[in-house]
Amino acid sequence: MTVLQIDANSAYLSWTAAALLEQGYPVDIRTVPAVIAGNPKNRHGIILAKSIPAGKLGIGSGVSLFEARQKCPELLVFPPSFDLYLGCSDAMYEILKEYSPLIERYSVDECFLDHRLYAGHPASPVETAYEIKERIKAELGFTVNVGVGRNKLLSKMACELEKPDKVHCLLTDEDIREKMWPLDVKELFMVGRATTRRLEKINIKTIGSLAKTDPLLLKAMFKSHGTLIWEYANGIDNGKIIPKEQIVQKGIGNSMTIKYDLLDPQEARSYILSLTERVGGRLRRHRCKASLVVVSLCTGTFTRYTHQLKLPFFTSDTTTIYRYACRLLSECWKGEPIRQLGVKVGEFVRDDEYQLTVFDVEKIEKDEALNDAVDNIRSRFGSEAIYRGVFANSDLNPIEGGVNGGNFLMMGGFRQ
Repeated sequence: MTVLQIDANSAYLSWTAAALLEQGYPVDIRTVPAVIAGNPKNRHGIILAKSIPAGKLGIGSGVSLFEARQKCPELLVFPPSFDLYLGCSDAMYEILKEYSPLIERYSVDECFLDHRLYAGHPASPVETAYEIKERIKAELGFTVNVGVGRNKLLSKMACELEKPDKVHCLLTDEDIREKMWPLDVKELFMVGRATTRRLEKINIKTIGSLAKTDPLLLKAMFKSHGTLIWEYANGIDNGKIIPKEQIVQKGIGNSMTIKYDLLDPQEARSYILSLTERVGGRLRRHRCKASLVVVSLCTGTFTRYTHQLKLPFFTSDTTTIYRYACRLLSECWKGEPIRQLGVKVGEFVRDDEYQLTVFDVEKIEKDEALNDAVDNIRSRFGSEAIYRGVFANSDLNPIEGGVNGGNFLMMGGFRQ
């Protein structure tokens, strides 16, 4: 098997940059100190992505905007837009489908592709990698790294070797010895900080030294995880590429930090509704129904509560999920000031696996028709083109969580 991993470079920032250029913004924010971050006035001042020039100034993901601006007062800051990011991810996926029917969407900005099934022309995996990289740059306006390996692990490690806009290969034992083994052991996939510290205590500092260590010693230290990282250090991985349609997510959730300490129960239920609107839309977009509803809240003193309810049926109806979410909110909220709210659903079945009962078929079909109509309107005209009357003349957004207003041009060129 030969696997290609395609990974968008600095995805959130690159996708924002491409969208801004498409709309006439005068600067490519990838070329200047710039970050994607939440609004500190809304208690969201954490950096999610950075440009290369920002990184050179010591600005990293996960730090606060306050710290970043101390290092660079002229830092450009842009809000995240998860609607845009999903659109960019889908556009990349559409290009990749031309090269193989077997693609795994590993994350919003990463895909694995099985090159064996590429029927377009008899190109080598490396030629295909360069072709994909250049097409995405030309057609979508952002760059990717492409890793070529004999399995998923090696393609992922190759993809990380040098960025941005590169193709790297880990196809032979010689490639592994020369390119992967000299790297710090912390660079190996599945070796985290705690594992790195323990390995360094026994003088294992590179991937090569880990590969040459007795696997029985590693198993004694880390149990099954020790065997796994030894195999990965030696380029061994039997993982299969799992196509998108065979993946059912464990959960779909949506949460938000509120600008102020929330005390009013009716207002809290309105926030729950606005969060549930996005959860329901995502659930239907995945063509799934859920039977588990979870509500979480964080108080002003950072005390966290989570309540969940297993339903005796499966649903993707926003109103139904909202009704049970409100019930859970009333059970877990003791009246303290609320800082953060979240709604999540889980335990899915697919639409085509779900059987309606003869007793509720008419109501469910009406609810589904209504949800489909609302989803279609929002898809065509924007997320706030249609919303519930409770949000009329209100300061609350009708759909909360992530970033609203993501009505951007699809990546892929200017309007003609």
